[in-house]
Amino acid sequence: MSSRTAWQALAQHPLGFLASAWPWRALAYLLSGVVFGAIAMVTLLTMALAGLVSLIVGVGAVLLLAVALSGIVVTRIERRRLRLVDPDPAPDPHRAPERPGPRGWLETRLREPATWRELSFTAVSMTALWWMDLLVLAFALALPVLLMTSPMDDPSAWPWVVIGLCLLPAAPYTITAWAGARAALTRLILAPRDGELGRELTEVRASRARLVDAFDAERRRIERDLHDGAQQRLVSINVMLGLAGLDAEPGSPVARQLALAQGEVTLAVDELRELSRGVHPKALTDHGLAAAVGNLTTRSALPVTVDIRLPYRLPATVESTGYFVVAESLANATKHSRATRAEVHARLDADVLTLSVRDDGVGGADPAAGTGLVGLADRVAAADGRLRISSPAGGPTLLRVELPCR
Repeated sequence: MSSRTAWQALAQHPLGFLASAWPWRALAYLLSGVVFGAIAMVTLLTMALAGLVSLIVGVGAVLLLAVALSGIVVTRIERRRLRLVDPDPAPDPHRAPERPGPRGWLETRLREPATWRELSFTAVSMTALWWMDLLVLAFALALPVLLMTSPMDDPSAWPWVVIGLCLLPAAPYTITAWAGARAALTRLILAPRDGELGRELTEVRASRARLVDAFDAERRRIERDLHDGAQQRLVSINVMLGLAGLDAEPGSPVARQLALAQGEVTLAVDELRELSRGVHPKALTDHGLAAAVGNLTTRSALPVTVDIRLPYRLPATVESTGYFVVAESLANATKHSRATRAEVHARLDADVLTLSVRDDGVGGADPAAGTGLVGLADRVAAADGRLRISSPAGGPTLLRVELPCR
């Protein structure tokens, strides 16, 4: 198994690790840390001192603001350097600016906790981390070299050569161990906090809810257009064919053709009515979940017992999600489980709709088998709900959904 980080390579393959690129990558990480740390320290200290001196004339405020925001630049470079010893990308905790333009960017960054946390990391890096990098490199490389070259000045100091030769083979382990520890500390400090992740998660959930609402609104529009448009026209054509049939001579070829056409139009109306119900049932919009499920079960090939008791109408998204949970569950029971009967149960408890569908089929429902359960789970998750399914081999199958109504 290949190692993902320098620490993993050191722990999993202590001997083979020496022949890999990880010691060299760790060395590059520490050397670049020393160089970048020294440059950053000199630059920021110069800017801070210049800002304090020129604060009276107003220019200093700009320099001090640049120092305050310097952590953003420093940590961006640190995240790039981190990939030398830990290739997994370090996530950026910053949000997109709330307003366009430089002023919006500045206001967002100054209000973010991540900006000040990155400034604190920059201070720690300048005062401690790059110094530690320098000390580790000095101990692991410079000290053994000095010990091995000491007899050049004093021939009686030859034992130091032995000590230097013993210390030098340990250099790759020392350097990589500290590089791994430093990288882990860097990732820990720079990683987004729960609050920042929570904001992103809230935004994702809100966006997902808006998509579901838009999708449901579009389904209702299509159902309305089908019902008020194409379906009504077909009904009118059906009536006109019936009137034409009354004017035709009974038993004539024209009368038979009109009767045949009227039968086809009637069939088309029925199919269109079923299609509109599948898109978004009118009973769901007009009368709520219980009525829509009742209408659905009357057309089901399975005998279905319905027990839905709700004190009031639920939010449209919840009713729509609950309806399609029942519809998909009954469709699966009919097509896949060889069930002979099913039960639908729903209650509202503490603003949470608990909906369950049970059938006496053969069980073994598997979301990976393409029975529609994956799409159903996605739709429930989009409504911030939970879906659980119990379907042992031999049955029965119980699908339980909890949907918040707040």
